[in-house]
Amino acid sequence: MLSASARLLRLVSLLAARPSWTSGELAARMTVTERTVRRDIAKLRELGYAIESDPGPWGGYRLRAGSRVPPLILDDEEALAVAVGLREAALSGALGGDQAALSALLKLRQVLPPRIAGRLGEMDAAFVHTPRPDEPQITPGMLLELAAACRRGERARLAYRDWEGRPTVREVDPYRLVHTGRRWYFVARDVARDQWRTFRADRVDRLQPTGHPVELIDPPDPALLVSRSVATGPYPLYATIRLPLPMDRSLRLIPSTVGSHRPEGPDATIVDVGGPDADGLARYLLGLGTPLRVLAPDVVRDALLRRVRDLLQDNANDHLPG
Repeated sequence: MLSASARLLRLVSLLAARPSWTSGELAARMTVTERTVRRDIAKLRELGYAIESDPGPWGGYRLRAGSRVPPLILDDEEALAVAVGLREAALSGALGGDQAALSALLKLRQVLPPRIAGRLGEMDAAFVHTPRPDEPQITPGMLLELAAACRRGERARLAYRDWEGRPTVREVDPYRLVHTGRRWYFVARDVARDQWRTFRADRVDRLQPTGHPVELIDPPDPALLVSRSVATGPYPLYATIRLPLPMDRSLRLIPSTVGSHRPEGPDATIVDVGGPDADGLARYLLGLGTPLRVLAPDVVRDALLRRVRDLLQDNANDHLPG
């Protein structure tokens, strides 16, 4: 005879297998009485399963979407498929900048049977994620390790390479992971500097928990911190421009991860943008395709004017008689 918990799992599996069951059909399939079926249905409802019933001898039970997510019953292949799907969603950022896919994958991997976890590990080793040309490579294992550190609430030792490739080791208090659409960023408090910092996840070499629990006091908005950090990153050159657009339209044209914005009245915005050199900044500004004024520095303004003159000259030459 099945235990009560095993019987409930079997009942959920049957209800999910087809649209409707009568009480007699369920009793026959589970080799129990109809009274036991009714009692188990009541127990499943207490657990959050939305089970509807129709009165009368020909009435039956059917499972519909509930108001909250109850425990799921997955066979081996379904569990593996869900884990792989969550893994790809996390790598691609298909669900946006939150950690929903990573959090769900972390929970699922903790309860996977060893045989399924082993198969998933084999697939992780065999699969290669191909990023866009400007997107850095990061392994699923590292993402899960960083996500787990954010959930544990304990200090960790971070081995990291800075933007110049120099290795550093520092103690951090992990907080959140943020996806910007191009990269994953690890947000943590740098213990030695007593500052909230952002670390590019693809530059993390190792994260070792110390076992020291920490309580984060007044943590920042992680998405806002990453946006500001990316916009004011270590670029060799910065340009300050004026857009004849209100703040909301300027942010749509130049995202907060690219420039630092401040309003100048209701109809104009000042934006600071970083780039590799004057010519690179000029190319970017010209590509915006909108009126703008370069306030500083002169080298960027001169580079932009030079590109505009060259463009006009090339088009004027096209109309000269042969």
